[in-house]
Amino acid sequence: MLESQFQSKLIKKLEYMFDGCIILKNDAANRQGVPDLIILHGDRWAALEVKKSINASHRPNQDWYVRNMDAMSFASFISPETEEEVLHALQRSFRSRRKARIS
Repeated sequence: MLESQFQSKLIKKLEYMFDGCIILKNDAANRQGVPDLIILHGDRWAALEVKKSINASHRPNQDWYVRNMDAMSFASFISPETEEEVLHALQRSFRSRRKARIS
């Protein structure tokens, strides 16, 4: 499967999973290495770098951006082989981090 095909299916899955989210596709020509997708959901955000396979090469700066953006919120590489694991981690990340208030 081509990366573009996987990315298209992934975007549809993300829109279904996170109703009302906004997904932004980044332009590699604008800033090299920034992850392909930014997902805005409620007061949370995440970045995903889409790869056609787990063994696909990384471009310069991709590892740096994913590592640093993950420290800020959530960021990960995602491929067909890691899709289920990454999406579960993303769901956990988008859950509320606040504890319930007890009067």
